[in-house]
Amino acid sequence: MSDVGGLVGALVVAAGQAGCVPLDIAANVATAARLVRRAAARGVDIVVLPELFLTGYELPDIVGDPRRNALDFDDSRLEPLAQACAETRTAVVAGRPTRDGSAVHISVLVLGRDGRPAARYDKEHVTAKEQAAGITPGTERRTFELDGWRLGLAICADASHPAHAAAAKADGCDAYLVSGLFDQGDGLDRPHTIAARRAEDNALHVVLADHSGPTGPYRGCGHSSVWHPDGTLLAATRDDPGIAVAKVTS
Repeated sequence: MSDVGGLVGALVVAAGQAGCVPLDIAANVATAARLVRRAAARGVDIVVLPELFLTGYELPDIVGDPRRNALDFDDSRLEPLAQACAETRTAVVAGRPTRDGSAVHISVLVLGRDGRPAARYDKEHVTAKEQAAGITPGTERRTFELDGWRLGLAICADASHPAHAAAAKADGCDAYLVSGLFDQGDGLDRPHTIAARRAEDNALHVVLADHSGPTGPYRGCGHSSVWHPDGTLLAATRDDPGIAVAKVTS
């Protein structure tokens, strides 16, 4: 974390949520760009978006046609989002599928303040249903830096495994950014319980973005949130679209 003259810089973070259109990448990128601009108007430095936000949680179609539905940094369909980041000087963590050859991953791609690629992370703890659908687990954990803050990346079920957040802490992370899809059928309080535990157990700020409506076979809990390292809630939103904004410090 940056430390100039004994003063540690603050970071303004946001967890964003909105309805997404199944497999309509252009529409979802436009929604993501609007969330970035909305967050920037409130002084946000980085926005976290839910799991597979740019496609929706449409695994059969994603795996069935990855050339069309998977995206990487050089995909021109990302340009409106990259432009929003560059124009507002706001970074974003965007959930979307990626592919490496025949392997399809559930991933997040990070665009920096300049709209350029900053990091990619592939979900490590894929579920049994995801593996059965043809999703390949990631094998490497990812952290990146923004304004001197070291930030760890996680996707949904990763956060349910305490060792995942503990590894981010051991790697020197100051915050743990979770792109999630937590289904209402598992309980509306479940994502907040998980986020609070990961924060308190590891003395980490936690930013959790969750879907706020139906996607694939699930309906997201919404209530995206930001948590203090002592496990207390700093901000949350039930709006659709909505952003939970908080200034975090060490």
